[in-house]
Amino acid sequence: MFYFKMSSLSNSSNDFERNRQERGEWSKKVEYVLSMVGYLVGLGNLWRFPYICMRNGGGAFLIPFLFFLVLCGLPLLFLETTIGQFSGKGFLHVWEVCPLFKGIGVGMMIPIFVFSIYYNMIIAWTLYYIGNSFLSPLPWTNCDNYWNSPNCVVDHGFLKNINNITGQSLNISSQLYEDTTEMEFVANRSSEWITAQEDFWQNNVLQMSTGLEDLGNLNWRLLLCLLGAWVIVGLCIMKGIKSIGKVVYVTAVLPYILLTVIFIRGLTLEGSLYGVMTFLNPDFSKLLEISIWIEAGLQVFFSLGTGTGLLISLASFNKFDNNCLRDSVLLSFTSEGTSIYCGLVIFTVLGFMATKFGLPIDKIVKSGPGIGFMAYPEALAHLPGQNVWSCLFFIMLLTVGLDSQFAICESAVGVLTDSFPRLRRRRSAITVLFCLLCFVLGIIFCFQGGIYIFQLIDWYIAAFSRPIIGILECLIFGWIYGLERLSHDLHLMIGKRLPAFFRICIAVVTPAILMVLVISTFAGYKRPAYGSYVYPQYAAVIGILISVSPIIPIIVFAIIAIRKAEGSSFSEKLRSSMKPTVFWSPVRTDEQNNSKDSLVVGLSVTEKIKLNLLGTK
Repeated sequence: MFYFKMSSLSNSSNDFERNRQERGEWSKKVEYVLSMVGYLVGLGNLWRFPYICMRNGGGAFLIPFLFFLVLCGLPLLFLETTIGQFSGKGFLHVWEVCPLFKGIGVGMMIPIFVFSIYYNMIIAWTLYYIGNSFLSPLPWTNCDNYWNSPNCVVDHGFLKNINNITGQSLNISSQLYEDTTEMEFVANRSSEWITAQEDFWQNNVLQMSTGLEDLGNLNWRLLLCLLGAWVIVGLCIMKGIKSIGKVVYVTAVLPYILLTVIFIRGLTLEGSLYGVMTFLNPDFSKLLEISIWIEAGLQVFFSLGTGTGLLISLASFNKFDNNCLRDSVLLSFTSEGTSIYCGLVIFTVLGFMATKFGLPIDKIVKSGPGIGFMAYPEALAHLPGQNVWSCLFFIMLLTVGLDSQFAICESAVGVLTDSFPRLRRRRSAITVLFCLLCFVLGIIFCFQGGIYIFQLIDWYIAAFSRPIIGILECLIFGWIYGLERLSHDLHLMIGKRLPAFFRICIAVVTPAILMVLVISTFAGYKRPAYGSYVYPQYAAVIGILISVSPIIPIIVFAIIAIRKAEGSSFSEKLRSSMKPTVFWSPVRTDEQNNSKDSLVVGLSVTEKIKLNLLGTK
């Protein structure tokens, strides 16, 4: 009987090997590392972290930031990459480890599909700015264009001197002076001025309508940019990780080169050190505020991309013996170290602009797209060779955004090819159809009211579900599957047991932190807003439905799993639904097994799951 079991396992191993070859594998370790760096270093590192760091105590903010990175971000990143590498499965199928929570995979799939649609809109905006960077003068540097509003001013310098400005120092459209003098105009509209950069963003790029209820007309220029963005993404992910692994040599490395070039140029500007000091100057009194710690925890959790399933999918293409423990530590600190570096780059130029206009930086800097599409373009417009610097900056934004979009779309397409292996032979056609579908669904963001829909989805889609999924991951592998099994799995791959630090974090510390973050998110809930526009109540209801949509499949599949499980009582069915299925097993090949002993050790990793299932009861 034992021979039968071992023979059956050998055949099963051959099946796994064929599946592995069809599914694909990173050809080189560097391709995996660059792909992970490209995904982890996203636009949030560039335009969110610098802002919240400055707002929350500067250098003092790094204390809670590193605290949550070590105790929450790193353990979750390590856990997700470990289970992906061990099983060789994407985020949808890896939950065979605990059938009770199979719905987590479906819950992850909903945000990823939504991310695929709306994240590419940011790339479309960036392409639009790249195209306009070749125009001279830059279209966001003056108020003499047809799209400019009556309240347009050239830059923040006007806003500082608004109380003593003279008619000769204004640079605004001549149509403003038909019925009033310049001085009267300043007095009457002192609270309504808008910089040329913000005017360009709202009235040229977005052509914004009045609100969510006013969808407006289709912006055909943005539509073409969105099409171009999907063509780029489609070509790069056409062959899966085989093509992505080659593209990231450029898209993951180029942002660091361009950041360094801009940083060196920024250091030569007057006021750059003021910007750096504003960014890093520690205000330790802020550490006494609970909100600072909560914001640091949220920033770490969301910036590392945990709870989305993308880390699981990317790691599933690794070689079985890849040192995922070492990679997790290096990737975590590389990602968040890049956030700090991005802050230095951003604030050298913002310091220059603040010095030039005689304004404090907090009157200039904004979070999110405000840095990328308004504040930074305004600063670069004052440098000699403004077109060159603007073009370099937006190319950097493009490459940073593309890396994240590659991971998102590859994981989404991977769900289809993993669920229906025969589709792997038609990978290119599936990719084209997926990109076409996402493009069609994304057209709604190209309407004049599209930015309000974009903001609503971005506000809610992962607000609650991701921390909850992170808690469930810790529950499954820390308690249900068990840390000892996980330790054996890790030992099978890299020859090392699970360190005590990760045991404590996965079982207790990390889920406790995530629970606090979930509670604080609920407690601090605010209705979404875009600028001065506050979304109506019905929009908030829609948003809440969006936010809970990834949680619903988890509950539904849990009920189904219990009903289908073996056992006569509820407690028996519940225990049975927590046991790994036959499809949860290590991805191994005969070449990786050095002896029969290694096979036996491999079986003990999952408590001889395959041996028990293939043999007699």
